[in-house]
Amino acid sequence: MAEESAESAESAESAKSAEPSARPGRRRSTSQHELEKVAFELFGREGFDATTVDEIARGAGIGRRTFFRYFDSKNDVVWGSFGEQLERMREQFRRCPPDQPLMDAVRTVVVEFNRVDPAEVPWHRRRMELILRVPALQAHSTLRYADWRAVVAGFAAERLGSSPDALVPQALAYSTLGVALAAYEHWLSRPGAELCDVLDAALAELANGFTTT
Repeated sequence: MAEESAESAESAESAKSAEPSARPGRRRSTSQHELEKVAFELFGREGFDATTVDEIARGAGIGRRTFFRYFDSKNDVVWGSFGEQLERMREQFRRCPPDQPLMDAVRTVVVEFNRVDPAEVPWHRRRMELILRVPALQAHSTLRYADWRAVVAGFAAERLGSSPDALVPQALAYSTLGVALAAYEHWLSRPGAELCDVLDAALAELANGFTTT
C-alpha cells in the first residue's frame, strides 16, 4: 500500500508538471477565439517570428498539448477557423439563384464572405497584415489560397457543367483570388476604406473585363 501511495503521488506530481498552472486571474479553460486574442497580442508585441507556441500557451494559461487541440501550428492561429468559413462560403454559393449570372454570383458571395462585424475590423486588419506581409507565412498561405480557390472553381464548374480542374473554372478562381488580394492590399493601405466596398468595386471591374477604367 505504501508503494502504491508513493506511485500515485508521483503520477499526480507528473500530471501537474505536464500542464503549467494558469496565471492568477486567468481561467484555466479557454476557447479558440480567446487563444487567438492572446496570440495576436504577442505577435504585435514580440513579432510573429519571435513568438513561440509555448509562449502563446503560457499567455493563455494552458499547456502546450492543449494549444494543439485548437490549432495544428502557430501559422494556423493567424488563419483562425478558416475551414469552417470555407464551408459557409460553399453554403452561400449553394443559395445563389440558378439564373444569377456566374460572375455576379461570385462577386456577391466573395464580398459577403469577407464581411466582418465592425467590432472585429481591427482584429481582421491585424490578421490580414500578418497573412499578406509576414514572409514566414507565405508558404502556409499558399495552401489556404488553394483551398479557397477550390471552392470558387467548384461553384464555377457546376454552373458551367465542367470539371473543377478545367481551364475556365481554374482561371476564374485564380483571377478572383488575385483581385481579392489586391483589394485587401488596397484596404490595408487606406485605414478609412470599407473592405466590402473595395472588394465589390474590384470584382465588378473583373466581371466587366476592366473596360470601365
